[in-house]
This record gives sequence, structure tokens and C-alpha cells, in this order.
Amino acid sequence: MASTVFDRVSYKQTTRQQWQDAAAAWDRWGPTLEDWLSQATEAMLELAGVQEGSRVLDLAAGAGGQTIAAATRAGASGAVLATDISPRILEFTAARARAQGLTNVAVREMDGEQLEVADGSFDAVISRLGLIYFPDQQRALAEIRRALREGGRVSSIVYSTPERNGFFSIPVSIIRSVAELPPPAPGLPGPFSLGAPGVIEEAYRAAGFGEVEVRTVDAPVRFDSAAECVRFERESFGALHAMLAGVPAEQHERVWEQIAAELAQFEGPQGFIGPCELLVASATR
Repeated sequence: MASTVFDRVSYKQTTRQQWQDAAAAWDRWGPTLEDWLSQATEAMLELAGVQEGSRVLDLAAGAGGQTIAAATRAGASGAVLATDISPRILEFTAARARAQGLTNVAVREMDGEQLEVADGSFDAVISRLGLIYFPDQQRALAEIRRALREGGRVSSIVYSTPERNGFFSIPVSIIRSVAELPPPAPGLPGPFSLGAPGVIEEAYRAAGFGEVEVRTVDAPVRFDSAAECVRFERESFGALHAMLAGVPAEQHERVWEQIAAELAQFEGPQGFIGPCELLVASATR
């Protein structure tokens, strides 16, 4: 069987469209996202050294929950530049900043592998569940290093292993099986691409970073039911829809029903508690 060549250009185009389409839903689920990711976000900002006066670059900022948290820490004397490949989703980041009266937030459409910023212009670079989806992670890390001042810090949140993230790995596994997709090849982007032991540490070191530190954060996803978790993923996880693209549309509903049935194992007296383990990884330029 001939191997399929990974097309980075096509992948980026597809990813951009996914987030253009999912932007409003991702913003709608904002309170859920912040409840789920708040502990990891605070660890990310702490490890990045974000404080009063910090100049922060946020990569793959999405709808900007972590952007707002960083801007609050940086204060009026600091600044945060939120970037994303999707201009539509950045509109929600800008709207959030305005609603909270933050004047130290700017947004700009930008490819994280080709940063249009001056060398050494930031004290910290952050990325919340973004770096895992970059098709050339080493190129992105090289650009992050260039953008940081000497002694600046990078800090990112990634999923650990599929086994510890059942709320997401189960839907991925089911869709992969139905769509007859091959297992993800090492080095390719995906939710668990940096989660195996030692992988993100090695990625940082290969890009020239030092003082690498990784914290593990238990971040269970909580809903009233498995059905609500499926609704969350169905509305806002564009990657799942991309995987489903090769499955006939009339089969999609059955696939989502199968996912809900499998995720029901995480329901209990306190509702749905989906396993999720995050890594907060930081390093110094």
C-alpha cells in the first residue's frame, strides 16, 4: 500500500477553516473552557513568568480565555498580542478584552510557524492547547525562541497520553475506526503529539531551550451527562469533524451516538467526569 504524504499546506488551510467555522461555538463554551482549564492556565502563566509589565505573545489564542488572564497579570504597563490562524476566532478575543476594559490586548492573524514579530520582542510566549496542532513544531519553537528576549520563557499546555484523556481519545478512536484512518504517524500534529513521556522536553531542547520544567495537571472535564460532553465536542472540536469528513453524512449521527454510549462509562452520582491530564511545559531562551 502506498504511503500518504502529509501535506502541511493543505492541513493549515483545513485547520484555518475548522476554526473559522467553530469560532462562535468555542466562544459560547467559554465559561466551560475556563472552568476546565483554569488551573493549567494559571500554572502556564506562572511558569512563563508573566507579571506586571510583561510583554506576552499568545500563539493559537483561540477565543482568548488565557489571553485575558495574561493581560490581567501583565497590567496596564504590560501588553499581550493574541495571534491565531483564524481571524474569526480572534474577533471574540478582542470583544472579550473590550468587555473587560482591557486596553493592553491586541489581536493579529498570524501563522505560528512564521511569526511577524521582531526578534527578542517578548518576555513570554504562551500557547494553550495550540502547539500540538502545529504541523512543524520545531519550526514553531524556533520562531518562538527568536521572538523571546534572552532569558524569556515559553510555556505551553498540551494533553498527556490518550490513556489519560478518555474524554477526547475515545471519540478520536471511534471516528478513526469508522473512517478507516491509519494510526497517527510519529511527528505529525494531533492532540497527543507531545504527550508521551519526555517528548515535549526533547522538543524544547532540540529547539535550543534550557531550564525545561513540566508540571502535570489533573483537569477532569465535568458535565451533567455524557450527552452534554458530546454536544460540547461536536460543536467546538473542529478536528473531530475533519476526521469525519470521509464518512458518509448519513452515518454521522450513529457515530456520535456510539461516542455518547462509550463516554457514558464516566457518568456517576456527580454527573459526567471525563478523564483529562494536561502537561504544562515551560523552558527558557
